[in-house]
Amino acid sequence: MSEGDGGRLPSTVRRVLEPFVDRTVAERVLISIAAILLSIGVGFVIVLVSGRVAQCSTAAWTMPVTGLGFCYDPVQVYVVLFNGALGYPFAVGEPAVFNPAWTPFNLSFGLTLSETTLLIFTGLSVAVAFRAGLFNIGTQGQLVVGALATALTVLALAPLLPAGPIAGVALVAVGTLAGAVGGGLWGAIPGALKAYTDANEVITTIMLNFVAANVAYVLVLEVFRAEGSSVVATRYVPDHAQFRPWLFPASSDFALLALLVGVGFIGGLYYLLEHTTFGYDLRTSGVQAAAAEYGGVNAKLTTVRAMTLSGALGGVGGAVWVLMSEGRWIESVPDLGFDGITVSILAGNNPLGVLPAAFLFGLLKGGALEIGFRTDVPTELVGVLRGLIILFVAMPEFFRMAGRYVGLGSDGPGGPEAAEPDDGSGGGGDAVGNGGDDAVGNGGDDAVGIGGDDVGGDAVGIGGGETDA
Repeated sequence: MSEGDGGRLPSTVRRVLEPFVDRTVAERVLISIAAILLSIGVGFVIVLVSGRVAQCSTAAWTMPVTGLGFCYDPVQVYVVLFNGALGYPFAVGEPAVFNPAWTPFNLSFGLTLSETTLLIFTGLSVAVAFRAGLFNIGTQGQLVVGALATALTVLALAPLLPAGPIAGVALVAVGTLAGAVGGGLWGAIPGALKAYTDANEVITTIMLNFVAANVAYVLVLEVFRAEGSSVVATRYVPDHAQFRPWLFPASSDFALLALLVGVGFIGGLYYLLEHTTFGYDLRTSGVQAAAAEYGGVNAKLTTVRAMTLSGALGGVGGAVWVLMSEGRWIESVPDLGFDGITVSILAGNNPLGVLPAAFLFGLLKGGALEIGFRTDVPTELVGVLRGLIILFVAMPEFFRMAGRYVGLGSDGPGGPEAAEPDDGSGGGGDAVGNGGDDAVGNGGDDAVGIGGDDVGGDAVGIGGGETDA
């Protein structure tokens, strides 16, 4: 099914998707909050049922009125999940609301921010590809390649420079650049295959994940393995060549500077996508390649560039993982690339939304660790609770994206405005040529697509309505 097929969708599917398409940012935020509350309610019931089935000597929670006892306390579980991930800023069960001894520079909050920082880069990586109409499932492989490139580059250059802050800055910069290059080259492969052979990027990126993981594993095992190491890993990079955990405990594996770099990447990528010619080409190629080529965009080259940029961001994520969290390349690379897919969906593929989405993921990850430390709830049940929250929050955004992809909504080909005829000649503010703010030619910010109808997403069309940016 291609874009613009909204009119041919089954009526049941249309009724499901349409309510999610035309929503303002405020409405989408409220939907996300409601989804979190609903997921907590469902999780509450699941914890109760699990606690009733489990065997224990003493009930952890007793239901009011009924007097039924349960092995797990659902209230405690969610309090620890959210409060614990922040380092317990709220004094639960005490007369005071806030914990007077709390400081933001604590271990638990550091672990939460560490996960957030890493997911910023993988979320941005996936978002770039999605905005270009490409499904990059290979961010994990690009992260692995970027991480290995960073570790080997820093280890090779460190002996050539005297230890010190200047050398540390240089090594971090070069190492991060090496990760970007490695990930970018790995991402360019499926991009070229898609552009010039029409190979499905979902299949190629998935397969390249396995290729990257196994090639990196063999290289480290046979060539770059640290002497005497009991695991397949490189040597540690020097301390001065790592992101330092200023203010936070070293065991938190978090560096405030790395988070600031991630925030800088968010701002830079947003500007690139929304306010540059390259970003316009990328967005229009992703939504309607035919219209983009009609307007003079080289769709094939843009596809390769988009996947290269996506892979480079994934590679930077790998570089930060090595230089901030692990200190070396090791075979047990976390599944940050796959989590980045969900982060991107939660963010609506908008770089500005990646930060809160990544923070939610980090919050759930940090809270899950606290639940394991402070309660008897099985880790498998904690995983279910995390998954419920992510699922409930992500599904409205997923339906919105799916609806826009097939052209539903008031501005899409399947929407009510599509029924109105358009003479296709343009004119006014949406003229084709050199005039108007939304013209094609000397190009305003909002370009147009063939046939006058807005094609949804970021696409545009010749002679018609302004696009939804």
